[in-house]
Amino acid sequence: MARERLSSRLGFILLSAGCAIGCGNVWKFPWMVGQNGGGAFVLVYLAFLVVLGLPALTMEFALGRASQVSPVRMYQELEKPGSKWHIHGYVCLLGNIFLMAFYTVVTGWLIYYFVSFVAGKSGELSFAKMISSPRINVMYLFIAVAVCFLILTRNLQSGLERITKYMMVLLLVLMTV
Repeated sequence: MARERLSSRLGFILLSAGCAIGCGNVWKFPWMVGQNGGGAFVLVYLAFLVVLGLPALTMEFALGRASQVSPVRMYQELEKPGSKWHIHGYVCLLGNIFLMAFYTVVTGWLIYYFVSFVAGKSGELSFAKMISSPRINVMYLFIAVAVCFLILTRNLQSGLERITKYMMVLLLVLMTV
């Protein structure tokens, strides 16, 4: 079976940006800028992005393009015989699992807030109330996982790439507002 690929460069750019931006840059970043010095904080943030982020991004793209496989298999295929770099592939996999566990919970919270807002219950919203209710947390976590599962079952181009194009446009509108 042939490995599926993204259909366009724009799809790759939007998917990469969607992974990199995340919820923190939309809500937490403006708050942190205000709390930690405004423009000076943004300069330090951008400096760290260039010094630390750009080399890591370039390395990941180069390794991914060279191997065309998952991180676990990538390190197994590209490492020198006898070295232990393949262990880093498993660390990457474990990191992705931890990120998924975190972001599915946060996505459930966002869906809960959205549904409550649309239902006109924005005055009653309380993080402490929501987090103390296992029923709410599990129900909205399940909704988040089910929606992600449905998107991913449609494969890369017709599922993930297509929804990313719409969601990134919505994110840009949200950030502009």
